[in-house]
Amino acid sequence: MTQSSKFSFYVVVAILSLAAGFAYKSRQIDNSLLMTSDQKQAGAEAFFNATLTDVTGVAQPGEQWRGKIIVANFWATWCAPCRDEIPELIDTYASYRNQGVVVVGIAVDDAKKVAAFSEEFGINYPVIVGEFDAFTLAEAMGNPQGALPFTVTIDRNGSIVNAHLGRIKKKQIEEVIRELL
Repeated sequence: MTQSSKFSFYVVVAILSLAAGFAYKSRQIDNSLLMTSDQKQAGAEAFFNATLTDVTGVAQPGEQWRGKIIVANFWATWCAPCRDEIPELIDTYASYRNQGVVVVGIAVDDAKKVAAFSEEFGINYPVIVGEFDAFTLAEAMGNPQGALPFTVTIDRNGSIVNAHLGRIKKKQIEEVIRELL
C-alpha cells in the first residue's frame, strides 16, 4: 500500500468514526425539546388512550396510570442498550413507586419472549406488549425515528415533560422525576 493510499484509508476511517459518533450521540438527545406543548399533550393523551396487553394477554389501559408520574420505556428483548438500562429502571421503580411514580415497560416484541425476559431479569414494574402498535405510540410520544430504547416521562397533570431517545441511566430519570415529586 502506498503512502497516499494509507493516508486516504485513515481519512476514510476517521470520517466514518466521526459520523458514527455523531449518529450515536444524536440518538441520546432529549426529544422533548423538539416537541411543541400541543404535541406533548397529544402524545400523553395517546398514551392514556392506548390499551395494550401485558405478558399474560390481559388488556392494560394507559388510563389506569393517570395522575401518577409515568416513566414509559419503549424497548425490545433483542435491543442491547434496552437490556443494559433495565436494571436501572428496576431500581428506579423500587426507589420511587411509593411516591406515585410508575415505570411502564412497553415492549416492541413477542409476548412470550417478553414474559421470559421479564422473569429472567426480575422486572418489578408493569410490562405491556405492543409489537407494531407500540411503534405508533412511540411516534405519537415524540419518537418519529422508531429507534429504541425510548423513554418518556409524563407528569401527574398528564403532560410529557421529557422524552429521551437512547439508553437512559437512573440518574437521568431521577433528575426529571425529582422535580415532579
